Amino acid sequence: MITAKQIQELREKTGIGIMDCKKALSQAKGDFKKAEEILKKSGAMKAEKKAERVTGQGIVETYSHGEGKIGVMVEINSETDFVARNPEFKEFCHDIALQIASMKPKDIEELKKQDFIKDLDITVGELLTQQIAKIGENIKIKRFIRYELGE
Repeated sequence: MITAKQIQELREKTGIGIMDCKKALSQAKGDFKKAEEILKKSGAMKAEKKAERVTGQGIVETYSHGEGKIGVMVEINSETDFVARNPEFKEFCHDIALQIASMKPKDIEELKKQDFIKDLDITVGELLTQQIAKIGENIKIKRFIRYELGE
């Protein structure tokens, strides 16, 4: 039997909705790791379905590091301005700017393949997929630029 505590634990770890967590735990017969995998696959499918949706809103996030010696500007788009104002979306954008400053990707494809610096168990692309599943809208990392003094 699946308990409310198990559902809450999975929800806190993944950020996915209660009903989706309950369904995943039921499918996994209470196995927490299997439930996480089910949610990961489900999130990828949801992201795939949303991939063609227009992302006309979003924000430009800036980040400065090393006493102003490294600067990043990244445009990340969402479908609605409601999501663009969401604190979780803003935190995601900040994390992506931090990733770019630290890991120096040459383009978006390389960025998506990099291990996420705050959680080495996932790539930036997987993090993006998780955000799409959590927020329920298509999100795209549109473009970025990174400056470093002396380059």
